[in-house]
Amino acid sequence: MGEEGGGRSCGTTRELQKLKQQAMEYYRENDVPRRLEELLNSTFYLQPADVYGHLANCFSKLAKPPTICKVVGKNVLDGLGLPTLQVEIFCTIQNFPKNICSVVISTHFEVHENASPELAEAEELERLDAVSTAVQWVNETITEELQGLVPSNQAEVDQVLRTFFENKVQEDKERKELEKNLKDSTVLSPQPPPPPPPPPPPSKKKGQKQGRMETAAEKPIIPAEPPEAVLCGSMAIGAVSLAVAKTSAMLDNNPLYLNIALLKHHQEQPEKLTIPLLMVSLVSCGKSSPGKLNLMKEVICIPHPGLTAKQGVEMLLEIQKHINKAIEMSPPPKPEMKKSHDGGKRGQSKGKYEVMMGTYKSAAEMVDLYVDLINKFPSIIALIDPFRKEDSEQWDSIYNALGSRCYIIAGTASQSISKLLEEGNVSILKYSGLIIRHTNQTTMSDLVEITSLIHGKKHIAVFGSTEGESSDDSLVDLAVGLGVRFIKLGGLSRGERVTKYNRLITIEEELGQNGTLGFNEEHTFFYWNKEAEKAGELPEVPEPIFPTEVAEELAKL
Repeated sequence: MGEEGGGRSCGTTRELQKLKQQAMEYYRENDVPRRLEELLNSTFYLQPADVYGHLANCFSKLAKPPTICKVVGKNVLDGLGLPTLQVEIFCTIQNFPKNICSVVISTHFEVHENASPELAEAEELERLDAVSTAVQWVNETITEELQGLVPSNQAEVDQVLRTFFENKVQEDKERKELEKNLKDSTVLSPQPPPPPPPPPPPSKKKGQKQGRMETAAEKPIIPAEPPEAVLCGSMAIGAVSLAVAKTSAMLDNNPLYLNIALLKHHQEQPEKLTIPLLMVSLVSCGKSSPGKLNLMKEVICIPHPGLTAKQGVEMLLEIQKHINKAIEMSPPPKPEMKKSHDGGKRGQSKGKYEVMMGTYKSAAEMVDLYVDLINKFPSIIALIDPFRKEDSEQWDSIYNALGSRCYIIAGTASQSISKLLEEGNVSILKYSGLIIRHTNQTTMSDLVEITSLIHGKKHIAVFGSTEGESSDDSLVDLAVGLGVRFIKLGGLSRGERVTKYNRLITIEEELGQNGTLGFNEEHTFFYWNKEAEKAGELPEVPEPIFPTEVAEELAKL
């Protein structure tokens, strides 16, 4: 026993000596004694507490960088009181876990007006399932996968999240195939025979005139594409990616928009950052709002580029007052004679667009209508979703007719970010720009990649919020850091929106104070027509519409 004990004692002594040797080498390599001596000499007139503070700062620089130790998902309420996902990030800092930040992501679910009780209940259950699944993903597998990673390595974090999501997609695919096979195997009854083919049409007699319906054969209506599948729980990916980016910014004592800009510019800090122009909704044209004009879902106003964000908000608030007065003074709308099922969006009936209650126009007529509208109001600088995404010919027609005079922007007519990145093509339709949103499995790396693709095609990027938004103002930082042209936040009302407008004003003030506020020349809208630009014949600047004129024209509608 004595020999064994002595052997263990000798082994322990050797281990201690080895650790001491390693410590001495560490101190020599990092020149710790000299640093301490310089620190003590430089703090001769400081209080002991200050000396200890400087010593702590000195040793903190030698400490291990913060790493993620835990990710927590919670079910919270968004701005409409509906469930959504919150994510908190905990990091190990100097051997102690610390809660760094939290974010709330918006869901992809739309809020339908006048929805049937059955539809509303089904969507409520679907939303609850999506949020609870996302919470489960975050609190189980994702927190395990991210443990030990450095928050500043956004690319690595996003790759882990992307791999996790791809595995979930594969699992969901295999589950559906298994369910389909089981369902097919239970169907034992024979299928009924196919119906006999229809008889051939009667032959036309010689001399018989062809009917008008036969000569004017209309093109078949392109059916609406099925909505893109959204995997239940996918919002966990986008929320965690954003939370990690915000954590990295806070640990570096940087604003989030700067970290996003560094991510986009490969860690090289840009000299200037620009503030995106505001797209502010002034009038909603849904079924529950006055006017009930199906041609438009909403009327958006963009402040003059020469104004600051604060000045633009103040101007828009003044315009809003005039519009409200005009709407209050206008006669009440006529009672609706025909039900519509699209909640205020442009509907179709027999291949025609419903522009007003009971008034329908063909796709070709719609192009002429938009051209007449721009001719009458040259201050209209953008049309968002003028057609369904299935009507690609009409997108070509309107772009050829108006592309040099205003922006043609795809919002709901565009594919999701993940689909666009998968295909590597943002020019599915002919348009000037895209509205992008941070939802579902969209990571920070995805946002950087999609905006780079959009800018590479000389298109404009509009960063928009979803309908079920929260008071989290991170998307404003994302818009500034990504360098998008416009930001679409909705109307100047409701706390969750005003918070974002205030954040944009604060960022503009910060950039102005530190001398990094830039100005995008393309904000002047002089560069639409490339051929005219080369020839030196730039389009004339449209005359502005004043608040009273806006109110009067909208009242006429």
